[in-house]
Amino acid sequence: MTEPLVTGSTDGRTTDLGVVRFRLIAGADATGGAFSLAEFSGQEGPWTVPHVHREMEESFYVLAGRFTFTIAGEEIKAGPDTYLLVPRGTAHVMRAHEGGGRFVTLMVPGGLEEMFFELGSLSADALRDPEARRAVSAKYDSIPVES
Repeated sequence: MTEPLVTGSTDGRTTDLGVVRFRLIAGADATGGAFSLAEFSGQEGPWTVPHVHREMEESFYVLAGRFTFTIAGEEIKAGPDTYLLVPRGTAHVMRAHEGGGRFVTLMVPGGLEEMFFELGSLSADALRDPEARRAVSAKYDSIPVES
């Protein structure tokens, strides 16, 4: 990275993932692969399938709404200003409570954002579809697991 990156609240590449909208704030291409930063916003309900990342850490910072994150089998309630770190190799899933919510996700190293754009080009709810996830996860470090 040799140039500053500035992304405003309405900037960034986006895709509709059914229950959630994904907005890329800083992608691996802008950070030399060091990290990716994205915003997810959406309605209540499960936002993904249980999954694991073998080669990356994923962090969440809740901006709005209430969520239940299940990390390594432990349910964690999270509201605004809550930060959660999911160590690599740890199964996790999240569910938004009534009214939905919004959080920022830091992915280290970067690159996982491309999975979300690929899922966004598939069925309207591919993010929560285990079969669609399995088909795409071969290319990305986001492996569906049994809950």
